[in-house]
Amino acid sequence: MQAALDHMRPRVADAGYIADSALLTSLWLMSELNRPLLLEGDAGVGKTEVGKILAEVFERSLIRLQCYEGLDVNTAVYEWNYQRQLLAIRRQEILHEEGLSEEQLFSETYLMKRPLLQSISAAQPSVLLIDEIDRADEEFEAYLLEVLSDFQISIPELGTIEANSIPLVILTSNGTRELSDALRRRCLYHYIDYPDYDKELRIVLARLPEVGANLAAQIVAFVQKLRQQDLRKVPGVAETLDWTGALLRLDMKSLGDNPDAVVATLGCLLKTREDLDAMPQEVVHRLVSKAS
Repeated sequence: MQAALDHMRPRVADAGYIADSALLTSLWLMSELNRPLLLEGDAGVGKTEVGKILAEVFERSLIRLQCYEGLDVNTAVYEWNYQRQLLAIRRQEILHEEGLSEEQLFSETYLMKRPLLQSISAAQPSVLLIDEIDRADEEFEAYLLEVLSDFQISIPELGTIEANSIPLVILTSNGTRELSDALRRRCLYHYIDYPDYDKELRIVLARLPEVGANLAAQIVAFVQKLRQQDLRKVPGVAETLDWTGALLRLDMKSLGDNPDAVVATLGCLLKTREDLDAMPQEVVHRLVSKAS
């Protein structure tokens, strides 16, 4: 196993993701055991990015299903192209040709494949990213469990469609609701927390090497201290990278050179009015001083 992890680590790093040994082990196990991997953690810690990196590392296409309340089969699995079916019927009428049978109308010619069906129908194995499964309804979660257990989908008009290939499946959850025990048992599990200082600094330098070591260190130190404040929404790694990009656009070399610019760009880090109000200028300047 260690040899496999040593081989995977630089490939993941080259793709721009800094992963610890625990995450690398989970990714290796999911590929070896062909089991879905459930990634849980706060928004912005890099869960979605893992799916994208996995597709790059294993050289597979990425198929993403973004979950939301009310997600249904038509959006997630398949839908009939009713407009095309009606056009076909109309064409037959105009040309006075023999009408299409129900079997012809409900064939794969008129089937619109959505992410779940796309992933098992692909000729080559893909990576299926089911993002924010906790936002979907419990009914959809139960349906998904059946699909992931057998990797086949039943369509009343066509019958059961079995998988041409088995995808690597990543599910992410922000923990906004409790997932069922049945889904958790079906998956391997890994929790992604906010990175510590050293890891976040490596992430910033890997993704935005032009920032320079000095400013990167100050940015990460500031964000780490900001996360210790009483905030409604703690900034994640994605926000750190956005803020770094904004400071680069302002030609910043050090946070201490222009603390007012830090205040002006806080909207890259803090995404609610309450959090912005909770960070008055004097508090921001104090954090800048500690980080510089």
